[in-house]
Amino acid sequence: MHVQSPLTLQDEQLTLPLLKNQLEAFAESQKQAFLDAHPVPDLVYGRAEYMDQLLQRLWQFYDFHLIDHLCLIAVGGYGRKELHPLSDIDILILSKQKLPAEVQAKISEFITLLWDLKLEVGHAVRTIEECGHIGREDLTVATNLQEARLLSGCDDIFHQLKVMILSESFWPTETFYRAKVQEQKARHARYHDTTYNLEPDIKSTPGGLRDIHTLSWIARRHFGATSLFEMSRHGFLTDAEYRELAECQDFLWRVRFALHLELKRYDNRLTFAHQAQVAHHLGFQGEGNLAVEMMMKEFYRTLRRVAELNKMLLKLFDQAILDQGDEPDPEVINAAFQKRGNLIELRIEGLFQQKPESILDMFIHIANDSQIEGVAPATMRQLRTARRRLSHFLHMLPEAREKFMELVRHPNALTKAFSLMHRHGVLAAYLPQWSHIVGQMQFDLFHVYTVDEHSIRLLKHIRTFSDPKNHEKHPICCEVYPRLQKKELLILAAIFHDIGKGRGGDHSEIGAVEAYDFCIEHGLSKPEARLVSWLVQNHLLMSVTAQRRDIYDPDVITEFAKTVRDEEYLEFLVCLTVADICATNPELWNSWKRTLLAELFYSTQRVLRRGLENPVDVRERIRHNQQLSSALLRKEGFTSREIESLWQRFKADYFLRHTHKQIAWHSTHILRHESPDEPLILISKKATRGGTEIFVYTKDQHALFATVVAELDRKGLNVHDAQIMTSKDGYVLDTFMVLDQNGEIIDAERHQILTSHLHRAIENGTPALHKTRRTPSNLKHFKVKTQVDFLPTKSKKRTLLEFVALDMPGLLATVGATFAELGFDIRGAKITTIGERAEDLFIIASTQHGKLTMEEQEHLRQVLIENVDALMPN
Repeated sequence: MHVQSPLTLQDEQLTLPLLKNQLEAFAESQKQAFLDAHPVPDLVYGRAEYMDQLLQRLWQFYDFHLIDHLCLIAVGGYGRKELHPLSDIDILILSKQKLPAEVQAKISEFITLLWDLKLEVGHAVRTIEECGHIGREDLTVATNLQEARLLSGCDDIFHQLKVMILSESFWPTETFYRAKVQEQKARHARYHDTTYNLEPDIKSTPGGLRDIHTLSWIARRHFGATSLFEMSRHGFLTDAEYRELAECQDFLWRVRFALHLELKRYDNRLTFAHQAQVAHHLGFQGEGNLAVEMMMKEFYRTLRRVAELNKMLLKLFDQAILDQGDEPDPEVINAAFQKRGNLIELRIEGLFQQKPESILDMFIHIANDSQIEGVAPATMRQLRTARRRLSHFLHMLPEAREKFMELVRHPNALTKAFSLMHRHGVLAAYLPQWSHIVGQMQFDLFHVYTVDEHSIRLLKHIRTFSDPKNHEKHPICCEVYPRLQKKELLILAAIFHDIGKGRGGDHSEIGAVEAYDFCIEHGLSKPEARLVSWLVQNHLLMSVTAQRRDIYDPDVITEFAKTVRDEEYLEFLVCLTVADICATNPELWNSWKRTLLAELFYSTQRVLRRGLENPVDVRERIRHNQQLSSALLRKEGFTSREIESLWQRFKADYFLRHTHKQIAWHSTHILRHESPDEPLILISKKATRGGTEIFVYTKDQHALFATVVAELDRKGLNVHDAQIMTSKDGYVLDTFMVLDQNGEIIDAERHQILTSHLHRAIENGTPALHKTRRTPSNLKHFKVKTQVDFLPTKSKKRTLLEFVALDMPGLLATVGATFAELGFDIRGAKITTIGERAEDLFIIASTQHGKLTMEEQEHLRQVLIENVDALMPN
């Protein structure tokens, strides 16, 4: 589509409606060109060129060209000629002296017209003196002025500005360098110093466009290089580094350009709402979320490449700009390496290319010396070159395999060595499977890191288990990990546990096969290889069992113990499980999960020690709980007759599924409850099993579960577990384990009001299928198919229902109301939220005959899916 140049527009065409049409036509032509795969630099520079012409024509239209000592200057990104569809158009109107009122009025008209055209214009009207004063005070202004480009007006004034900006007194090079480095550190900190954010900012996230700009700004200030290409001509970048930075910039520009085509207002955040459409614009294709995951994989890999180059080049700039000859003398480590300050560097030029296995030697030295913080820039440059010239993966070298296993067995390797190996691409160069997971993301709210970043964080969490300071947070792991005889097996399992992701099929099975082969290749025995392989295949088993199965059912524990088989396997598995949960999402680990895993660990440990052929005697456990709780109640002054009279009303299951302290707590208040017709509601003052326990005792009524969970949902509380029981004489004994939205127990100050609201809700009842809160906006971009599956069980009285759906407000209440509507009783519930997904287990029974028939199951499935899907956000 041909668009008329603004320079050719006649005065009568410079009206708001006609100019809007011109801009819309130009924007449409750029969009079409982008979708037709035109090179994005042409479009970015082309937009800047078009804006140059528009501003120059309007400058002339307002007769500013007739005013002496006045000029129009592009600054910032516009000064670099880099304009994306929604980029700010930053301009400086520069004068030799303060402008008269009538000129200021005309400038105001000029700027207003640009705003009326819906252009994102940032402007300043200043004298040279004002530019100097403000620029010296404000780093952002100084940086923008550095990229000043004359659009129209007085050459002499512009030249004076450039002379002032380039003078050493304006911003001394050292001062400017330190300020920009500090600015970058502060910016990175806002993004938690990681390139892996779920909704990254293309411009500002670590490894984003700002990191490239920072290199350009420093090079321009110190070396006079005005572009990446000039930096390479001056020798500050190698040709390969220049090509890589240009390639990375090109991809980031394409992502940003595609994003801006989707937005109405300026933003650089690649949010869930726009990732799918951006992926489509960039030509990524695939079923479901595959296109998004492919795009984000390339995006994260690009950020990593930029971040590595940025770090290396800043260190080189640091030496060139700040080195005053006071660099510390090197401390020789051996013939190949030396330490200078806190960095390790090569002593033999080209060693990494001559002997690739020596790359691993460097990381062994890093593990040996806790004072080494990183790799010297010149050595990093050699490492990058050698890495790119490898003809095969490092694990194929017998010498490299030996050194890799030395690292895996090194007590300090988890501190820095492995994370640095990952950061510098050595793990990907060693292991082909690792290279596949670099940048591999999952389009959900649960996995907040890419697979490679998650795996590295998992290794770091394993390291914390050896520190006694973490005993309160990870009591089992801090007890178990130090006594593991072969910790290297756990580390190998951690490296391989998710390595099969992104390749289709069950990632646990893929990883298990590859882990076994890796172990045999690296000289481990078959029993050791089998343990690593088993851990990889079953790394989700313990968390799934603890969070989504009824672990107070002896049969569940027995089945889990049969899979684990061995106490050593159990100890390895609990360490891997806890580290995996902590490394998946910083907000996942809480007292509730810690308690669940502890109960599963110790219950399984008891079964394994008794022997699988000696199952737990349920009656013995019931008697034990009754004896302990009876002793507590008698201390409170209750007689044996009072206790026995109350307990005769309770079914045996009640005493099996509650601790003796819970039983005593419930019984004390029931015995003192003076109005049996009134609901009794108890809220635990201390954490119970890692959460706040809410106990409800009242006459059974229709949809009671739905009523209670709906009220809890209104109060922003999350139900994680529920035991739903009925006494022999028709009273409910319901226990709900809840946490607030931060995963913490409920503040004691909220107990009284929560009790009164629950009391009122139970007495009044709640509308059956009722949405209690608005759906959070970030959930609207995810699709989770509602699934209902019935699990096999030996019980003739109960049915196990596994339920998956989008985690929406009112979901649990709707499920409970549906059960009540169809005449099914809830006997228990395990509520698990995994990002945007609810994955729940319900223990239900028919009021007539216990276990649901096949016809009842199918009818329940249909109605439940229909009711839940009606809640879905539009």
